[in-house]
Amino acid sequence: MAHDPVDIVLEKGLKDLWFPVLPSALLGDKPASIRRLGYKIALWRDNDGQVHALEDHCPHRGAPLSQGPVLGNRLQCPYHGVEVRCDGTVTKVPGSPGCKLEGSRPTRMFHVREAAGAIFLFNATDPHLPTPPDLVLPEQLTSPEWSHFLCYTEWKGDYRYVIDNVMDPMHGTYLHKMSHSMSEGESTARFVTRDTEQGFIFEKEGQRGVNFDWTEFIDNGCHWLRLEIPYPKTGGPGGNFTIVGSYTPSNPALCAVFHWRARPLTGWQRDTWRFLYRNRLEARHWAVLEQDRVLLENMEPDANQRENLYQHDLGVVRIRRYLKGKAKEQLALIEARPA
Repeated sequence: MAHDPVDIVLEKGLKDLWFPVLPSALLGDKPASIRRLGYKIALWRDNDGQVHALEDHCPHRGAPLSQGPVLGNRLQCPYHGVEVRCDGTVTKVPGSPGCKLEGSRPTRMFHVREAAGAIFLFNATDPHLPTPPDLVLPEQLTSPEWSHFLCYTEWKGDYRYVIDNVMDPMHGTYLHKMSHSMSEGESTARFVTRDTEQGFIFEKEGQRGVNFDWTEFIDNGCHWLRLEIPYPKTGGPGGNFTIVGSYTPSNPALCAVFHWRARPLTGWQRDTWRFLYRNRLEARHWAVLEQDRVLLENMEPDANQRENLYQHDLGVVRIRRYLKGKAKEQLALIEARPA
């Protein structure tokens, strides 16, 4: 049975959005090849350290450009020496100078931004989009009043299961009940949704600052999920702990998971927390994340097709409806284009 067209769009990732694809620290002097958003992508740094991205496919015979040398803002295919510039233009064909491949622009390029310790790509509908919209990050990742750490991992499974998981505050009371920061709060709750300018908040009614009590979805040209977890005094200065997440499909069986862990701290309090985080708290947060990973990776691929949802799941229903609506809009635009 053929896939639903809406599901095909969502499986690979919505178009015309920014997605985090790799921590900056994982891209060194040599090109990297990653699978994201339905593409095999070559990432590399030029002589000034600026990141570029092309589909990892030489337009001559399809060899991986990432296996060849970096020539500044170009990659040279190791197979026959064809050189492709970062805008997708073939600048040189050594084996047949002056052939029609030279000067053509057959290779998909991706606009790139580096921010908050990560490399972001714009998943453009137009493979040669001249200028992308700005990448806008939540204040926790840009304000000098905040300090943050990037936590990156890859999980086996559809990235939409990760989104559903984060949009489900109630699971913290059960799956993470032994956590140092999520052992409190009611085991039953009623949830409400509240609209914001760029999305919505899904929260427990009448409970704040006790457990994982709310999640906010933000669409500002990149999709973010934001939540807050109360911290005991042993967690150091700075009040509650904020997590900002963004999730990117690699393929239906793998996704890239980005969480930024942040607190509003400056001066000596910032230094104290960052020391405490690295030496004690980070391991505890990884333990919580591991609980999520094990559970999600052991869910059947079609688990979300055989559900019996109830009131706690209103946030999951709403985020799914929102994403499906965006996918339908993109399909409608494609159908409306002249042949």
